[in-house]
Amino acid sequence: MSDELLTILRLCLLGLCYLFFFRVLRAVWVETRTPKTTAISLNSTQRLVITAPKQNAGRSYNLADEITLGRAAGCTITVDDDFVSQMHARVFQRADQIVVEDLGSTNGTYVNRQRVSAPMVMRLGDQLQVGDTVLELT
Repeated sequence: MSDELLTILRLCLLGLCYLFFFRVLRAVWVETRTPKTTAISLNSTQRLVITAPKQNAGRSYNLADEITLGRAAGCTITVDDDFVSQMHARVFQRADQIVVEDLGSTNGTYVNRQRVSAPMVMRLGDQLQVGDTVLELT
């Protein structure tokens, strides 16, 4: 092999190493940061209702200014699912709209089977999926 090709391959390997370390640091930061805690509003008319899996179906959560979903005990909605990250997603109000945002989860957050890659507005009847858990906005 030529020296130029070896140099290019070394630079590519170095770039991949930096990218790997960046992703690890980002994942650690997202998983370990303390979630914001907000009180759930009792007079809110909009709710997230679990529709799947069947053992949790029917549980409902009033929407507050911001709620978090994940496996961590500090989340507003704790989901016991191996496909859900510690801090998986957040649902918040912005300008009288309900918005869902993925918090860097490994397996993704979905609204109506479309992956959430940026904050996405939810409407009544939309289904939010994290792991195997499906919640409907009512």
